[in-house]
Amino acid sequence: MDQELLINMKFYSTNNKSLRVSLQEAVLKGLADDGGLFMPERIPQLPADLFTSLASASAGALESQSAELAFAVAEAFLGEDISAAKLQRIVSETIDFPIPLVKVKEGVYSLELFHGPTLAFKDVGARFMARMLTHFREKEEQDITVLVATSGDTGSAVANGFLGVKGMKVVILYPSGKVSEIQEKQLTTLGQNITALEIKGTFDDCQRLVKQAFSDRELTQQITLTSANSINVARLIPQIFYYLIAYAQVLEKNLPVVICVPSGNFGNLTAGLIAKRMGLPVEKFIAATNTNDIVPNYLSTGNFSPKSSVQTISNAMDVGNPSNFVRMLDLYANDVHVMRQDITGYHFTDDETRQTMKAVYENHGYLLDPHGAVGFAALDNYLTKNKATGIFLETAHPVKFLDVVEETVGKKIEIPERLAACMSKPKKALLMENSYAALKAFLFKNS
Repeated sequence: MDQELLINMKFYSTNNKSLRVSLQEAVLKGLADDGGLFMPERIPQLPADLFTSLASASAGALESQSAELAFAVAEAFLGEDISAAKLQRIVSETIDFPIPLVKVKEGVYSLELFHGPTLAFKDVGARFMARMLTHFREKEEQDITVLVATSGDTGSAVANGFLGVKGMKVVILYPSGKVSEIQEKQLTTLGQNITALEIKGTFDDCQRLVKQAFSDRELTQQITLTSANSINVARLIPQIFYYLIAYAQVLEKNLPVVICVPSGNFGNLTAGLIAKRMGLPVEKFIAATNTNDIVPNYLSTGNFSPKSSVQTISNAMDVGNPSNFVRMLDLYANDVHVMRQDITGYHFTDDETRQTMKAVYENHGYLLDPHGAVGFAALDNYLTKNKATGIFLETAHPVKFLDVVEETVGKKIEIPERLAACMSKPKKALLMENSYAALKAFLFKNS
């Protein structure tokens, strides 16, 4: 690794580029004091020969090198703050499950990110972050409260990643009645150091309450809070890993490679854009959303207009004011014309999503979850006018949306044993009003 990549990395706030904090402070705080999101002060370049080797190697030979590719990314950002041996261990424990690229039809591939413990892509970021926080807590010997809002899969991934970790309390806010039954069971049946708060509102309400908590000096001076949402850099950086892992498995590298990302809070897409800045030879990214189309609308009009989220069958993308969009603006210096060179956007209704799920299953025998269906539909639209090898991210196992998938494709889906076990356990959640005063009182009482 080039020594230039090992210079201590600092992080600035999207609201104040002159601010510089250490990796430890960025991870532990989650959100900057001024309400901005942390960004690395520079985007390191990966060695050119890394991509040369990927371009000439076979997919089969590279499947076993996921940890090596992930370590190259982690070392570029974190190599001076964490020893190589410790970082190697964190990375190998994070991705100790397969991330296969599966052919759906000619020129179209699904990157299956659902082979981790909670069957969702967020396992990668949550497992990495849990190990990062454990590392920093060992140095500081302080108890930490992880506060997180979830629209579906973040909660269970974070809960699983932190379950039973000494000195860590996890408080998960989720919108009442707006996550699937399996998603709810995964985050409300664990107990131990995990507390689920069922908020009478939307995901945007949950996210707003979490942000209020982080900006409350009275609270943060008494309780060490950190966030496990995609706003935390410890969630953002590991999401870069699987873009390299995906590219490594592509055989048709004689064509341009495009990647479609089903998007809600846009942390996943932001990570892909950073991978491109690091040198990953991806020609285009596609931002795919459901009817919560704030970012596709921005790409079309140049106007960013947050609005109340609308409930859909792809609930993890039901976000009306995506937090990570400020990072995207930062990467492109608020210039929509430059952003359009790298990103194009599509959005789809529930009916269109269902039609895609049904057609792909009937024509290609591939079972999509609603989020993957949005990704496939956007990619398919793009490829009708552009010749390329396309990858879409399949972010969750179809079984996590059991009712929708079974009804749509007319097929009974077997529930994996690890999910079936939690379905029989009683739900343990505290129903809470959509009120910051209520959340603050709870956090003080349970600190």
